[in-house]
Amino acid sequence: MEKFFLQRRVSCIAFVKLFIIASAFILAFLLRFEFKMSDSEWEVLFQLLPAVIIIKFAVFWKMGLGQGWWRYVSLTDVVRILKANLMASAAFLLYVLLIYKMQNISRSVLILDFILSLLMSCGVRFASRILRENLIPFKTASDKDLKRILVVGAGSAGQMIVRETRQNPSLNIFVAGFIDDDPNKRDGRFQGVKVIGTSNDIAPVCQKEKIDEIVIAIPSVSGHQLRPIVERCQETGLPFKTLPSVGDLIDGTATLEQVRDVDLNDLLGREPVRLDMEQISRFLRGKKILVTGAAGSIGSETCRQVALFEPAEMMLFDNAETPLFFIENELAEKFPDLAINVIIGDVRNRHSVQTLFEDFMPDVVFHAAAYKHVPMMEANPAVAVINNVHGTRIVADAAHAAGVGVFVMISTDKAVNPTNVMGATKRAAELYVQNLALMSGTHFVTVRFGNVLGSNGSVVPIFKEQIGKGGPVKVTHPDVTRFFMTIPEATQLVLQAGSMGQGAEIFILDMGEPVKILALAEELIRLSGFRPYKDIDIHFTGLRPGEKMYEELLLTDEGVAPTSHEKIMIASATVCNWEVLNSLLDSLVKSARLLDVNSVLATLQEIVPEYRVQGRLYVAGKSGGEAQLIGSRLSERDRSPLKTPGPLSGRVLPRGGSIPSAFLAADSFRGAPR
Repeated sequence: MEKFFLQRRVSCIAFVKLFIIASAFILAFLLRFEFKMSDSEWEVLFQLLPAVIIIKFAVFWKMGLGQGWWRYVSLTDVVRILKANLMASAAFLLYVLLIYKMQNISRSVLILDFILSLLMSCGVRFASRILRENLIPFKTASDKDLKRILVVGAGSAGQMIVRETRQNPSLNIFVAGFIDDDPNKRDGRFQGVKVIGTSNDIAPVCQKEKIDEIVIAIPSVSGHQLRPIVERCQETGLPFKTLPSVGDLIDGTATLEQVRDVDLNDLLGREPVRLDMEQISRFLRGKKILVTGAAGSIGSETCRQVALFEPAEMMLFDNAETPLFFIENELAEKFPDLAINVIIGDVRNRHSVQTLFEDFMPDVVFHAAAYKHVPMMEANPAVAVINNVHGTRIVADAAHAAGVGVFVMISTDKAVNPTNVMGATKRAAELYVQNLALMSGTHFVTVRFGNVLGSNGSVVPIFKEQIGKGGPVKVTHPDVTRFFMTIPEATQLVLQAGSMGQGAEIFILDMGEPVKILALAEELIRLSGFRPYKDIDIHFTGLRPGEKMYEELLLTDEGVAPTSHEKIMIASATVCNWEVLNSLLDSLVKSARLLDVNSVLATLQEIVPEYRVQGRLYVAGKSGGEAQLIGSRLSERDRSPLKTPGPLSGRVLPRGGSIPSAFLAADSFRGAPR
């Protein structure tokens, strides 16, 4: 029967509309004259009936009342029906005035006709929805094949899920009840489903109601509030899922297709990022955008976020062929009208980079290419220098020479008081970019943030792999902490910071509170359905070479000031003697090419005085490759940092970007970048 009506849906709707218009008009006459109509009154009715049918049907159809699905009727549809009836009644009134001058026509009939037509138009829709949502699904509510779910949260999201289960009986889902901590909702019914307990009652309710699955339908809940609910769900041993955060529910509705497993992003409790979309749009729309390191975690997400703002052209630059292929295909599928150029190349190749800039002349550059793994760079310091320092220099110089509008360097919190080669190389790159900005028409800005969840090689995918193998999960130290944010959040804030930059600034992203890696591991084990230390053990391996117990986002002499965005702060730039800085960088690169690691470390500390080199002994590898670490950590008495005179004479550039005249000595800012 349903299939029959669906195949003839338009015809059926038209018939119902005609019936409502005619019956409402006839009933208006009958009510006005108390069902005792004279022959003259019947004559007026039949004389006006064709006109009212034609006029109202045309207006209704023109205003879209013949479209939409009655089973999904809402208050928005009621407003639309009200407007259509007002216009239809006004049009009919105008007809009566022009043709009949209102002679022998009762005004109360016209008013009754409007009211009845409105009520009947709304009533038939709501009757269809009530029938669909209540009578049909309830016939199978006791069916043993139905999956019985418990919905945590009786708010709008939870109620939408209930409605969807009723509108789509093919889902084979029955909502057994709501769980809600609001005392005003206790024992109440929403969408016909009863609130049968609070979050403390989840376990006994699941047992009593024979629940198969739990759905947490509170998209606005914070991570702090979500944790105890997740713990109660874990106690049941049943599968449980959640809706995405409010920021992810773009269309404002909740559906069962959006339900997913609870993950660490939910428990971290990061608030949705507020973006100044107009400012970012002015920054990116219609521009040529170059992303270096486009195949990496941050680089690829930067490409996705940039593409949303309709740039004229995008250039994806990386030396990793396969992941570059995947991000190109993804962007081409999602943004078919976007011009995408994929360039396989290396930031360490000056000729390749210069040719890229000369050929494509980008307007904005996001420099995300970098080696980031701390222990690996400790064992390969020369490679870290060539890629992170020399590569950044090459790209920055090319941007300066090509007159690029904005150059955004993506940095790391490990550049602050670095204890490892990776952090020291990123700080050296920061210094070069900041000081180049003082003599360039390009706006060079640096964005510094901490760890991102789920990036390639980060702790989360490593922990998940270890859990999948049955453990143990390996944590370096029980007290080690790190700052975390999600990859989309980090890249969105990078775009925002880039749109705000005027040159030489270091933008620092608000990373929230530091998170204990041990707590992160324990939560991942629980979310995977296991118990920490019982089902999956945790082993402590000790800090690896170059690792800190905690990270910092700010040097003591940088200072910090707020910006117009609550999650972005600005730090003062450090001004160095330009010629000395370039001379030291030249020596650093030369030592790195010669694999003279001890010289590399010594020169790094000259450039970055706050870098503390942990005592190690290096020797050139017999294979002729990168120098190899052959000495372990020395005793505490031998772990003194290398002492250097620090010839850069670093000064802090006051916030706001202006350069004091005292810093503009002839011997400080002379010559072109190399």
